[in-house]
Order: sequence, then C-alpha cells, then structure tokens
Amino acid sequence: MTYCIGIKLDAGLVFLSDSRTNAGLDQISTFRKMMVYEQTGDRLMVMLSSGNLSISQSVREILQVEKLDDGAGPPLTIWNARSMFDAARVLGSAVRRISEQDGPSLKQSGIDLNVSMIFGGQIRGEAMRLFLVYSAGNFIEATRETCYFQIGESKYGKPVLDRMLTPATPLPEAAKCALVSMDSTLKSNLSVGLPLDLLVYERESFTTQRLACIDEQNPYFHMIRSTWGRKLRQAFESIEDPQWDLGQTAHPLHSGSERYEPMRKITHPGEKLA
Repeated sequence: MTYCIGIKLDAGLVFLSDSRTNAGLDQISTFRKMMVYEQTGDRLMVMLSSGNLSISQSVREILQVEKLDDGAGPPLTIWNARSMFDAARVLGSAVRRISEQDGPSLKQSGIDLNVSMIFGGQIRGEAMRLFLVYSAGNFIEATRETCYFQIGESKYGKPVLDRMLTPATPLPEAAKCALVSMDSTLKSNLSVGLPLDLLVYERESFTTQRLACIDEQNPYFHMIRSTWGRKLRQAFESIEDPQWDLGQTAHPLHSGSERYEPMRKITHPGEKLA
C-alpha cells in the first residue's frame, strides 16, 4: 500500500510520499512514488502515485511524452501546457491510454485497474494548482476549503491535517504537519514504510529547492517521532478523567439524560429470581 499527501497553501506546495509496496507479507519492496517534472524558470510539477505499481510506473513513463490533441492548436504535453489544468488533462489522457492498453489483460487476470495520483505545481503565468486524479483519468482540484489531498492509507494521518492546516499555514509548519501525519500512519499501518520523499515548493520559484529523502537515520524525523508521541501522551494525561457527579467537576460526563435506560426484566409478584 502507500500513503501520499499533497498540500496547497498561499505560500507554496508541500508533497510527501512513502516508498513501501507489498504483494504479500513476504514480498515487500521499496519504490519511489514521487516524480518531479521541472523546467527551471518556467514550470515545476510533482506527481505522487498510489495503487497498482505496474500501472503507475507506466503512467509515469509515458507522461513525459504523452500528447493530447484537443483540436485547438499543437498537441498538448506537460512541457508545453500553458496551465496546470491542461497538464492535468494530459495526465488523465496517459492514465486512460494505459487503461486501454493493459485493462483487458488485467481484467482477465482478475486485477483491477487501481491507480490514483496527486498532481500539482505551477506554470509561469498562472497560480499554483493541485489535483487529485482518479483511475478513470478524471480529476478534481483543491480549493481553499479543501487545501490538501491524500491517497492510499489516508485515515490514520487525516485528523492532524484537518486540525492544523489552513491556506495561511506557513510552509515549514505544513511540512511538519505532513510528517506528523505520516508518522501516525507508520505507527498504525505496516503497509506504509520508510524512506520518505518530501518536497516543499515556494510560490513563484519554478525550481526544486527543498527536496529530501528521509530514512530511519534522519535526525529531524527521529525527533518528530519521539516528540509527537511524548507530547500526545502529555496532552492526553492533562485532560481530566470522566466524572459522573456534578459536584465533583465543572465538566460532568453524566448530564442527567434518561434517554439510554437499560433494559430491565419485569419481576412479577412471587416470581423467584434466577
């Protein structure tokens, strides 16, 4: 399995992915799930992939040469697209082409065409954009109300993102939040694993400036893992235990509602209890 995060902020973009793939307990491997497409000074695009490894690798390869003919001029590629929307259309076309080529044989083998991708970046002349691309090649775009996307094992790391992220979040804080989200997932799911790939893009820079591969020896991530667990325990212990008596606390657990009364056996006169 996998876990990938893409975050769109006012200040830039944050991308984080793990690198574990497995086809059973005894077939665990490491494959990079982040691809960076850069034309310095003009565009920077990042793709994170989840799902069937053979499909996502095929999409990654043909995306560099995929052409989309929309009848409105020269065929579109990710290198000549004038908007991230058009670049996302090229990615969707690549996904559909792999589906057409490999879908029937995969179906005969009982394998679903399972792939999803986070695709984002900036092309000179327009604002940064972030998309979630589905296995059918269609996609949705991040908004100010929903400023991040997850793919893969998303449930374990989602709460911290929901509580901490807003479009105004600074890039370093968002990177920290993504790493805490990843640590929560690593703690609860063995199908997600190190090393991690982290890319932080600053708006209007059009180049890769902050890219890191994080393994077990990385001092910052080691600090994140130990500090987050300790602080979470401290925060948990600082919350008072539930108290039922209104006179004992300002925050009683029992509010006096009789809505959930237990089922009681009706005892008739003269009946002996078992």
